[in-house]
Amino acid sequence: MKPRPIHPDTLISSTPPPPRKYVRALRMAAWNAAFIIAGLLLIALICEAYLRLANPFIETSIPFHFVDGVGLIREPNAELRYANWRDDNFVASRVNSLGFLDREPVNPERAGAGCHIAFIGDSYVEAQEVPIADKFHVRLEDMAARELPHLDIITQAYGIGVTGQINQIPFYDEYVRPLSPKLVVLVFFLNDLAENSPALYALVSGADPDRMPFMSAQRDEYGALELRPPDPEYEHFLLPRLPKAWYKSEWERLVGISYFANWVGIQKGWMVDRIETILARIGARVEPDNTHITAITARSNMIAERLCCSALLYGWQSHSRPHAPVEFVFMEERLPPIFQEALEYTAFGVEQFKRRADRDGTQLAILVAHPYMGTRGDPQFDRLNVIAENYGIPVISQYDYIIRRAYNPPDVRWRYDFHWNATGHQWAAEAVLEWLNANQDVCD
Repeated sequence: MKPRPIHPDTLISSTPPPPRKYVRALRMAAWNAAFIIAGLLLIALICEAYLRLANPFIETSIPFHFVDGVGLIREPNAELRYANWRDDNFVASRVNSLGFLDREPVNPERAGAGCHIAFIGDSYVEAQEVPIADKFHVRLEDMAARELPHLDIITQAYGIGVTGQINQIPFYDEYVRPLSPKLVVLVFFLNDLAENSPALYALVSGADPDRMPFMSAQRDEYGALELRPPDPEYEHFLLPRLPKAWYKSEWERLVGISYFANWVGIQKGWMVDRIETILARIGARVEPDNTHITAITARSNMIAERLCCSALLYGWQSHSRPHAPVEFVFMEERLPPIFQEALEYTAFGVEQFKRRADRDGTQLAILVAHPYMGTRGDPQFDRLNVIAENYGIPVISQYDYIIRRAYNPPDVRWRYDFHWNATGHQWAAEAVLEWLNANQDVCD
């Protein structure tokens, strides 16, 4: 008998259906995963809410403002916020009407009636990390009122981060000179030696060495240094930035809006620090994070393509601290050409201040800020001291003062920030007060 044909639609798959228990298991696993994810999201939301209530703000705000002939300063009367999550330090301060993070300046009559002292410098003078009342020049004024009341000391600070002495010359010309101060103190930190050089400033900041946002110096046709005003169009000539992986960019965006993401990043950094410390103690080799060096190397290649800088850049990467910040090269006994030239720029900047001080009948002094700038025998201190001696400028060493008082030098700074904490500001004020007590004639 001939078999009856079977229609294709009636064919039944030979694959047996999965057992009912596997279906239930998969369904249960999916529900468990959903509950876990929902639980983690709930925990993250609770942490986000708690951190928003416990911390005043999420990140540092830097309101900059460009002034023709002066360069970048802070937006006058703006609120500047500093957030250091790792040190649990959050400070909000009001910028004064001039564009500096300080009290409102005194009027010329009051300044002329007392011993007016102006402090000019970079982030150590700006001091975002502490309230204005805790800054060293304010503490100096308070202590002098008690210990040297006959001098009638009045202080003011003119500091903008990431500037060297050449960049700071307009601060004196535009804001300090009209008050006829008795004393002007240049506050030096080790990165100032690099920031006075346009090429090194470009390596660190990414600015174009020929189109700087601050006053800078350049060589004329005879090789002599001359001042160059800040360029209002500097933003259109920044060196290209290195591309970032998409996940790093997305994480940075998330960190900018989420308190919890900030906290997670801090814990990650803390754990990495602890792991590297443990590995170093047992003798294991720890590879450093080369992100900073990669950016510097890329920028150096861009600058080296310019005829003016190619010879100077020779040899700078081969120093004995290949993974250290650029400014740490000044700790070496022998300097590559670009760093040697940076000393010439620094001397030129100091000379410009000295000429102005002599013209205006003002005493000039230098305060060397610790950490990382020590005393005689430290190559970077000795190099700066030679410049100061050449122009007859007295040097106040905070490190010397700390050692004489048997203080602990590392206590001047935050644990995760190079800048002074309240103790560092106090010891800086005491060092200057000690010098003023021995040199009261500057207030005559």
